[in-house]
Amino acid sequence: MTNTKKTIKSFTGVVVSDKMDKTIVVKVNRTKINTRYQKRYTVSKKYKVHDPENKHKIGDKVNFVECRPISKDKKWSVI
Repeated sequence: MTNTKKTIKSFTGVVVSDKMDKTIVVKVNRTKINTRYQKRYTVSKKYKVHDPENKHKIGDKVNFVECRPISKDKKWSVI
């Protein structure tokens, strides 16, 4: 038997929307490098994050981690 630790994914991003109840939309930017030309460019992705107290507003910088599925799209929770 092998003991493998599961790493918990965590990201930092900026809140883009807080219109849903107990849910915020967070945009995460990351830099990628083109393999052929070595040019750097940014790629962004939006995540729906569980915010049980509705305390985060648009423009806030938040840290969030992976958790159990809360809904169809929500699999992340604010730290």
